[in-house]
Amino acid sequence: MNNVTVNSENITLPSWSGSACQFALKIIKELKHDNWELSVLFCDDKTIQNLNFQYRNKNEPTDILSFNLGETVKNENKTVYLAGDIVISLDTLRENARYFAIPEDEELRRLLIHGILHLNGMEHETIDPGEPMLILQEEILNKYKNEIIIPNGGNS
Repeated sequence: MNNVTVNSENITLPSWSGSACQFALKIIKELKHDNWELSVLFCDDKTIQNLNFQYRNKNEPTDILSFNLGETVKNENKTVYLAGDIVISLDTLRENARYFAIPEDEELRRLLIHGILHLNGMEHETIDPGEPMLILQEEILNKYKNEIIIPNGGNS
């Protein structure tokens, strides 16, 4: 059984955070993983900018950061894979959605998939849509295009 924990920092935990958790669990299952544990942290631009500077030496906000832990531990009678943490700035998510003229809900699904793929060991060198990781990301996003995390697409 997989486990996803959702929290927030410097913002109120969104009312739809439980739906985000359920969506992340579906993506982990889509990748055929079992006994995975990961956390998702929703935050503001200031928080993610501080993390981006601390861990990537980039003093600017970003939409998502993934912190791969990649450790296997024994938990009671089963082996659990501690995948890591995903941090998403809801400020930048909203900016991206406006810029690309897409619903915030779609952008959130894309970012969750993106983060999980990074925790799964995938990387991309550029944001070129031809990158194998980004191709897979969009294929999974298309497969789950009818899933709803943010009511009304987040554009209310």
